[in-house]
Amino acid sequence: MSEIDDLVAKVASQLGAQVNQSSSSSNTDTDNTSSLPSKELDASDYPLFKKHPDLVKSASGEDLKDITFDNVLNNKIGPKDLRIAPDTLRMQGQIAKSAGRAAIQRNMQRAAELTKIPDARLLEMYGALRPYRSTKQELLDIADELLNKYNAKVCSNWFKEAADNYETRKKLKGDN
Repeated sequence: MSEIDDLVAKVASQLGAQVNQSSSSSNTDTDNTSSLPSKELDASDYPLFKKHPDLVKSASGEDLKDITFDNVLNNKIGPKDLRIAPDTLRMQGQIAKSAGRAAIQRNMQRAAELTKIPDARLLEMYGALRPYRSTKQELLDIADELLNKYNAKVCSNWFKEAADNYETRKKLKGDN
């Protein structure tokens, strides 16, 4: 646990230093369901944290300025407060796309969708993608779950594509 404590302390101190160095930001309350700005972000908005610190929140809605070592020690900040928010990933994707990096934008979109899935289930899903671990139907069932349970359209399509590719390349359960 000491390594984790040391890592949390290091991250918290770096975030605290960055917050103090950045320009003053507004303290307006925002709905943590969506912090996407009204205008499309572009490459001039990079780095997002420095240019728009008011837009960057934790997955639980905490402002980054509130994620301090003292708040961690006082149990005001927990592990869920240290997770990235889906909107932050989407905003980073907008910036990447405007800079001509569409592949990074797609990765950010997929990552944003994955934030909705419980960790244990996510690990099971990735395990199912390992060669020879799943049947085509099992992969398609996961694709259906992603789409219908988590509204993860990009990830759902990714599993469908994997199912087809594994079938073509003989990487499904029983092919080895």
